[in-house]
Amino acid sequence: MTLITTDSLFFFNNINSLTYNEFLPILIFLTIAILLSFILIGLSYLLAVQNPETEKLSTYECGFEPYEDARNIFDVKFYLVAILFIVFDIETMFLIPWSISLSKISILGFWSMIDFLIELGIGFVYIWYIGALEWD
Repeated sequence: MTLITTDSLFFFNNINSLTYNEFLPILIFLTIAILLSFILIGLSYLLAVQNPETEKLSTYECGFEPYEDARNIFDVKFYLVAILFIVFDIETMFLIPWSISLSKISILGFWSMIDFLIELGIGFVYIWYIGALEWD
């Protein structure tokens, strides 16, 4: 009693099989990508000049030498501005596909995006009004 039949062997050994035609190019691509990455990393390690100095190995923070403990308390405005930037940056990224497909969308899609832009503008006016973007 054998578990391997001729049908299953035919599926994997046939040069015209679906597995061979679909996955072989992906396997070749991955093999080339992995080999090329190892070659490039190896060549950059071998050909680069390895001459570290004390200045290169020293700690560097924001363009000046660190002079205090790393556990300083930062002002909340740094985090607030970063979060606001990320929120408005991601929300404005919705404008690119909308503007490209503007001629193909329905009137509902158009007015939904106008509503989105109005809400985004209200949020921007609000954070401007409360002074979240000002540095004191």
